[in-house]
Amino acid sequence: MYSSRNLALSAGTRLGPYEILEQVGAGGMGEIYRARDTRLERTVAVKVLPATLSASEEIRQRFEREAKTISQLSHPHICNLHDVGREGGIDYLVMEYLEGETLALRLAKGPLPLEQSLRFGVQIADALDRAHRQGIVHRDLKPGNVMLTKGGVKLLDFGLAKEIQTAVAGGDTALPTRVSENLTERGTILGTFQYMSPEQLEGKDADARSDIFALGAVLYEMATGTKAFAGATQASLISAILRDEPPPISQVAPMTPPALDRVVKTCLAKDPEERWQSAGDVAKELKWIAEGSAAGVAAPQPVAARRRNRERIAWAVAAAAIAAAAWLGLSRPKPADSRFRALRATVLLPEKLFLNNAVLSPDGSRFVFGGRDAAGKVQLWLRALDEAGSTPIAGTENGVLPFWSPDGLSIGFFADGKLKRVEVAGGSPLALYDVDGVGGAWAPNGDILFAGPAGAIFRLPASGGPPVAVTKLDAARGETAHRYPFLLPDGRHFLFLAMNVSGADQHPANRLWVGSLDGGPPKPLVATKYNAQYSQGHLLYVVGGGYGGVLVAQSFDPVRLETSGTPITLANQVGPYGDYSGFSDYSVSSNGTLLMDTSPQLRRLQWFDRRGSRTGDLGEPAQMLFFALSPDASRVAESIFDPGSQTAQIWIRDVARGVRARLTSPPGDRVGAVWSFDGAKVAYLSDVKHQADIAVRSADGSGGEEMVTDEEGQRLPVDWSKDGWILHTDREATGGRRMQLAAIPASPPRKSVVLVPRSVKDFGFTARFSPDGRWVAFDQDQSGRPEVYAVSFPEGTRKVQLSTNGGLVPKWTRGGKEIVYEDFDGRVMAVDVDTSQGLRAGTPRPLFQLPEGVNGGWEVTADGERFLVGVPVVKSVSRILDLVVNWPAAFRK
Repeated sequence: MYSSRNLALSAGTRLGPYEILEQVGAGGMGEIYRARDTRLERTVAVKVLPATLSASEEIRQRFEREAKTISQLSHPHICNLHDVGREGGIDYLVMEYLEGETLALRLAKGPLPLEQSLRFGVQIADALDRAHRQGIVHRDLKPGNVMLTKGGVKLLDFGLAKEIQTAVAGGDTALPTRVSENLTERGTILGTFQYMSPEQLEGKDADARSDIFALGAVLYEMATGTKAFAGATQASLISAILRDEPPPISQVAPMTPPALDRVVKTCLAKDPEERWQSAGDVAKELKWIAEGSAAGVAAPQPVAARRRNRERIAWAVAAAAIAAAAWLGLSRPKPADSRFRALRATVLLPEKLFLNNAVLSPDGSRFVFGGRDAAGKVQLWLRALDEAGSTPIAGTENGVLPFWSPDGLSIGFFADGKLKRVEVAGGSPLALYDVDGVGGAWAPNGDILFAGPAGAIFRLPASGGPPVAVTKLDAARGETAHRYPFLLPDGRHFLFLAMNVSGADQHPANRLWVGSLDGGPPKPLVATKYNAQYSQGHLLYVVGGGYGGVLVAQSFDPVRLETSGTPITLANQVGPYGDYSGFSDYSVSSNGTLLMDTSPQLRRLQWFDRRGSRTGDLGEPAQMLFFALSPDASRVAESIFDPGSQTAQIWIRDVARGVRARLTSPPGDRVGAVWSFDGAKVAYLSDVKHQADIAVRSADGSGGEEMVTDEEGQRLPVDWSKDGWILHTDREATGGRRMQLAAIPASPPRKSVVLVPRSVKDFGFTARFSPDGRWVAFDQDQSGRPEVYAVSFPEGTRKVQLSTNGGLVPKWTRGGKEIVYEDFDGRVMAVDVDTSQGLRAGTPRPLFQLPEGVNGGWEVTADGERFLVGVPVVKSVSRILDLVVNWPAAFRK
């Protein structure tokens, strides 16, 4: 057996030019130290090799020759070997110093998410391919020789294992006698043997295909969390590698793509001739699988992919509707079990009652929701699934965002600026704390978690006392709010959504996390802008958004607090909940009952005067993403979502006659129409060829679609000047959040002008030219909230802030002498401007309050006297709720 040095080197010891700083590890390959290269003033890793290496001069010289060969190997995923030396009888290697953890340590916590398994697998395969092309074989690939760093994986001990093992065992063909630190007390071998190919175990020479076998074993373990081969003894383990096939990955981890099974099975073929013959081929196969998986996560079905653009550009939609009729009469649901069939139904509530947010009790037998009585009073209502009627809960007037106690006997909610609780059996509500809450959860120990509109999540102790913060905003990530806590089964950890309230949908702050009641460090989960819930071993959350996101379920280990596998689609159109940013209208119980709102979101165009009085309607309700009033106010360009084609198209409506005609047709989406200055043409976003090009077409439908841009990127046209410039926002093609405000000529030659350079500051989706084309008004978040600014055009050198307390969607009126915009309270504000000498602005003043849920969806005539508003429709028929009992069985494929 190998025996390492008995004494570790002390700090300050010199090995040639390398000064030892501290020991950072030890293992079969020797002791590892962090050291300083005194010549180049850099930190390096020094590995002191086993004393047995120097026992044979021939072996030591051969080892040095191979080390020098490997030092010429350069690859981003191979740990660089800088030097090899000998000092005072000590042989050592000098390598780049890496910070991170080994794959072996990471796998001790469980399997990796599919995306990580594929990404790391590609990187390992690429590194192996580079080495193999230079005639170098690793011979000892295993999780302990893979370091996980911020930049990806790094392969360690590349090509050196053979010489070390030879030095220990005394011959090239001797079976290595060392075992890893994973050897248990009962003798189960879990180390190097489990990654060795059959030919290595039989004493034959290893070649590149031996590394491919080991790669297959590593891929298997990353995907499943279990080793491909196991045995209670060394002999049984070797026998398993030589004769047995591991269980298919898809059997151990059902959410894994079948294609990965094929790749790994080929890697693990007993005969080297039947394996992949190059690591490069393995890398290509894994990349292909990764591309398919990434598409699945971002868009579980094609409809989600088509909605990505709409979700980024559509104004938020209020989730308010009225429901009607009678209950279907179902028995209380039993605990979810894969052996039982699922049950699907629709829930209809009495007319003009249901408003939003139906929340299931922990046992899935009842739900509480916000509703309105016959007199118009809004309060919380209770409904049992085996009863026909709903019962109002006394004292819950204006209640929102209800949540249940773990025993199902009490309900927490927010009303009138307070956190309250009420007993389901009856009694007066008890006010617990003053907060305008946006999400709560009730822990088994009686503590209540709650969140405000901005800031951290707090824990209100059941034993009394002031609230205690259990999360902390990370300013570096741009977080402005932690919201919507949801307790996990252990009662100690909870899901929550970190977000940038004023940021773009793809803001890096928008992510799900796992926090703990003791306020410990949170653990990141999924990047999304919506809240999450847990049920039956799955994390449920929404991707996409706008007029209905895609509800997905992803495997989640509530002990390890980790997701795995590819999300599956549960519903294609789950609506947002009112004006609560980041909250979707669905609820799931612990025993597998799912209740969700999948009804379409409709708007009706209505006219208002400058005082806010409604003066008329225009057209029928529709799923309207955008609309734009022509310069002379005679027509409206409307971007309407068509459920049949699952696309959004442009329609032109005649204001006087009230009729509309389709301007564009599938395939692809057309969103965000703006009019040319003379009203003859319309520009809009088109995703037919790229993610978001700018296209133009005559408003009368004549001629074809002309592309103004024809390249990758995300461009949304927002206005068209009298000089022929199309103003647009331009997000970087990589999908990041760096955005710029630019203008491009509608006619060739087309050379863009950047008005506001690309930055991480957020723009809204409205920017408008002044009537003379010399200024552009826009909104941008530069200091934590959006404000309205004006910038000179085309040079962009002069910039003036117009709003004083936050503002969005500015528009010019009265010949450029006034700008109107919307504030955060939903009011239309007006500010006088003078552009005769530069630009001077007066004091903003309110005009009128917009209807609830408009959220930027309005236009104004050129004289500033009439406003066309997209008002959310409150229907007089039920917005149907979908009920699924035993949802895991319903969606099992």
